[in-house]
Amino acid sequence: MSNSDQQVSNGFTTTTTTTTSAAQSTREGQGSGAGSGGPAPGLGHSASVPVGGFRTLVVQQTSLERPRETWSKKMDFLLSVIGYAVDLGNVWRFPYICYQNGGGAFLLPYLLMAVFGGVPLFYMELALGQFHRSGCISIWKHICPIFKGIGFAICIIALYIAFYYNTIMAWALYYLLSSFRPVLPWTTCTNSWNTGNCKSYIWNDRNVTWSNSTTSPAQEFYTRHVLQVHRSDGLHHLGSVSWQLALCLLFIFTIVYFSIWKGVKTSGKVVWVTATFPYLVLLVLLIRGATLPGAWRGVVFYLKPDWQKLLSTPVWIDAAAQIFFSLGPGFGVLLAFASYNPFHNNCYKDALVTSSVNCLTSFLSGFVIFTVLGYMAEMRQQDVDAVAKDAGPSLLFIIYAEAIANMPAATFFAIIFFLMIIMLGLDSTFAGLEGVITAMLDEFPHLLAKRREWFVFGLCLMTCFQGGAYVVKLFEEYATGPAVITVVLLEVIAVSWFYGTNRFCNDVYTMLGFYPGWFWRICWFQIIMKLCVCDLRSHVALIYIYWILFCFLKIFGSFPHLRCCRYPVQTCDQVH
Repeated sequence: MSNSDQQVSNGFTTTTTTTTSAAQSTREGQGSGAGSGGPAPGLGHSASVPVGGFRTLVVQQTSLERPRETWSKKMDFLLSVIGYAVDLGNVWRFPYICYQNGGGAFLLPYLLMAVFGGVPLFYMELALGQFHRSGCISIWKHICPIFKGIGFAICIIALYIAFYYNTIMAWALYYLLSSFRPVLPWTTCTNSWNTGNCKSYIWNDRNVTWSNSTTSPAQEFYTRHVLQVHRSDGLHHLGSVSWQLALCLLFIFTIVYFSIWKGVKTSGKVVWVTATFPYLVLLVLLIRGATLPGAWRGVVFYLKPDWQKLLSTPVWIDAAAQIFFSLGPGFGVLLAFASYNPFHNNCYKDALVTSSVNCLTSFLSGFVIFTVLGYMAEMRQQDVDAVAKDAGPSLLFIIYAEAIANMPAATFFAIIFFLMIIMLGLDSTFAGLEGVITAMLDEFPHLLAKRREWFVFGLCLMTCFQGGAYVVKLFEEYATGPAVITVVLLEVIAVSWFYGTNRFCNDVYTMLGFYPGWFWRICWFQIIMKLCVCDLRSHVALIYIYWILFCFLKIFGSFPHLRCCRYPVQTCDQVH
């Protein structure tokens, strides 16, 4: 039986053409509950979805909704996703985790976690965003409304990330501005912020010996001049505002605002510079690092396999956590970016290409970092592990900055290095705020969501206090880790158990013309959930510079995680 119905009321126009049997129509009506969502791909698109041996063609157009913008070019989308996925974590986190967990042996669990966890999750989010053409909040109206709180949790996580990611860019900008001088300020011990323990080591000076109490000019420039953490006792006493960092932060947010104020039309053009320039700098630094004395020591230390480490459970947990955080599912960005794609775009190929580029970039960054660490070990006459004891921002702003200062043409390499750090951070900031803006505009069309970055700027000012580094470390360790894993776990449960495996695979077939194979189905609906549960059981203590996170602060650090978990539960009370 064929029928065609059209309703027009209050400016809302819906046209539905259906070819099915009466019995099947009855079954469809019984199976379209609130928890299942609908198969409609989104505004202005038609979908042919297999239902009981027949096909149902649904065409929906709402005149009151704003038109959906799209990427100007396919490369705009690819570069935006690559720029988002390839961030600061690829430069400082992966090399450190790699050597800490067995060197070359770590590549085995890392690749396995990428194949069975990271890439399938990356593919799933691209497919969901492209099919439903919605942000991380509104998309749950189509999937399962009781999980709508996941979208709000994702937006909160994006704000948490903005707390410290933009602050790190402000630090890099301060370093960049300080590099425009004949002598880099972190090369001497004669400055007002230096202490008696400071010793400047020059390559051709062998009379300087290092001890546990010795500090380098780069370390004191970072901790005492830029961060000024010695003036703060911890989170309970942040001190006064560092106005030079506040001005740098304001400048960073000004760049972000004018890069995304017109949506993907402008950010898609900016990433042609911000996503490609870091690769040029990485190549230059790799070539320069390979020519330094002692570079081979760092490479051997980076890749020398310790197969015994693979018997340790934390190594596999670190591999899963690294691939999840590196590829970036659970932050709402992939959903937002994919929602601006053409409906029949091959998101399967996009997922494979961009995730492969991300993993290769992490591996390449290891060579860039460890050739320099080998050089530093040779210069200090120490072992590489004694030099590579710091991870995170300290690796960039102390160890690498000191190595650059001892190179010929130090000013040039310092300028391009800190420019690279800023651009890596900008890509992630563009993506994170675009994810929040897309979600808010989809859910609240009349809300001026593009002013939210200025709200984030106000919140970020707390990281510009003299104790702001503690705030950055707190959110880096606690706000993203367990919260993102929890969001990913709930997202997979919602899609697999409530939306349904077959329905999701039908959506992929509607867009791409082929069904996902059994490998993808097993990964989506079995393996990823187990990986998330195992990762949530891990715990890392937090120690930062002069300050140890006490028990009551560990509870406070878990608050963002618990708050993000609260939203999906609260939403259940709002669905009728």
